[in-house]
Amino acid sequence: MEELFHPKLKDITIEQVLKALGDPVRLAAIKELLEAEGGEKACGTFDYSVTKATFSHHLQILREAGVLNMRLEGARKYISIRTKDLNKRFPGLLEFIASSK
Repeated sequence: MEELFHPKLKDITIEQVLKALGDPVRLAAIKELLEAEGGEKACGTFDYSVTKATFSHHLQILREAGVLNMRLEGARKYISIRTKDLNKRFPGLLEFIASSK
């Protein structure tokens, strides 16, 4: 089973996070997760307007920036926001994203 890279809390920088959130597709994915029941979604259940490969790349960028957590369960990937880590590192960021249009 493949091991997914998730940066440690101390290695998450505001520059990486803002760069990752600067794309409309990635920002829409974050907003979708913020509204998701339980705060987690299976990889194939997102609403996106790009190819599957492109969307997977967007999720990878968010994960490597420290915004997302991905866990593997069988053949499926489940995605959630690293809420606790982001709130600790950058208080108010997720609330701002959730309230923005």
